[in-house]
Amino acid sequence: MNDTKLYYDKPIFGIDIGFNSIKVMQIAVHNKSHAQVTGYGSTDFDKSAMKDGSIIDPEKIAKSMYDLFDSGIVGDITTRRVAVAIPASKTFNRTMQFPKIDKKSELDEAVRYEAEQYIPAPIDELYLDYSVVTKNDKGVEILATAVPQKIVMSYVDTIHLLGLEPIAMETTISSSGRLFLHSEQNDSPTILIDFGSVSSDITIFDKTMVVTGTVTGGGDNFSDLISKKLNVTHAEAQVIKTKYGLGVSKKQAEIIDALKPILDQLVKEIKRMIRYYEERKTSEESIGQIVTLGGGANMPGLSEYLTDALRLPVRMCDPWQSLRFGKLQPPNTAEKSMYITVAGLALLEPQELFA
Repeated sequence: MNDTKLYYDKPIFGIDIGFNSIKVMQIAVHNKSHAQVTGYGSTDFDKSAMKDGSIIDPEKIAKSMYDLFDSGIVGDITTRRVAVAIPASKTFNRTMQFPKIDKKSELDEAVRYEAEQYIPAPIDELYLDYSVVTKNDKGVEILATAVPQKIVMSYVDTIHLLGLEPIAMETTISSSGRLFLHSEQNDSPTILIDFGSVSSDITIFDKTMVVTGTVTGGGDNFSDLISKKLNVTHAEAQVIKTKYGLGVSKKQAEIIDALKPILDQLVKEIKRMIRYYEERKTSEESIGQIVTLGGGANMPGLSEYLTDALRLPVRMCDPWQSLRFGKLQPPNTAEKSMYITVAGLALLEPQELFA
C-alpha cells in the first residue's frame, strides 16, 4: 500500500460554523447500516464574528473552538483533517442544460460561460463547481454552484488558524442531503427543507440533488416574529415556539398570523421549484414527500401547516436511527436537529474526494 492510499484513508471530521454556533462531529463509516459517531460537540460564539456569510473575526471563532476541544467534546476527535460547511444561502445555484458534450474540458468551459451570463457576480471573484444531474444521448444537465472567494477564504483562514487541514467544503444543504440519503430507504423524488437560524434551504432530491433554493427566514426569525406579535421577550418567544408553535393553543391564530409572511414566502418558493422540476423531469415519478430538517423543523404544527398548503405529505427527518453512538451519551431531543449538517459532513468519506 502506497503513501497516497494511506493519505486518502485517513479519517476526517466535520465543522459547521453557523450564525452564532459551531458544531463538530466525527463518524467512522463501516457501511450504510453501521456509522459510529466517535466524537461530537457544540459551542456558541459572538455573532459579530460573522458578517454576510464571511468570518470577519477568526480569532473569536478560534477561541470558541479551542474551548470546545478543551472541555466540550463528547467522545474524541482523532484527526486534524476537516470538511467544512458553507452556508447555502450565500451561494449561487443554477441548473444548466447542454447538448451532448463528451470532453470534460469542453463541459468545464461551457459551464463557466453560462455562469458568466446568469450569476449576478463577477466570475473571477467566485469559486465555481458543478455536478452532473443527467447525461444521455440527448445532452447533459448539470447543477452549478458558485460561492464568493471572499467567503471561502475566510473559512480556510480560520481553519488554518486552528492548526487544522481543510480538505473539503460544501454547502449546508448538500451535507444535510447526504445524511438524508444515508438514513432513508425511500427512492422517490423528495423535497428537503433545512431550517437554519436566519434562512431556509430547499432542494429537490431525485437520486441526486436536482435543484436548490433559499428563502430568508429561519428559527430565530420565527422567535422574533412571535416575540413582536405576542409582546413577549425573545426567550419567552422561543419557549412558545418550541412548546406550541403552530399547533393548537390559545394563541394559535396569532402565532400563525405572525409567521405567515415567512411561511407564505417558503410555500411560494417550493411551488416554483416543483413547477421547474415537473417541466424538466425525465421519469414518470412525481415528488412524493417533503422532509424537513434543521433546528426550526421541530416546531409543533409546522408539518401539518405545510401539508395543507402544498398538498404533499410533510414529515421531519429522523436520521439518528442510522447513526450509532455506542457508549457515548447522544444529544438530547432538543439538540439533535442542530447536528444535521455536521453529521452529513462527517459522513463524507475520503475516497469520495479523491476518486
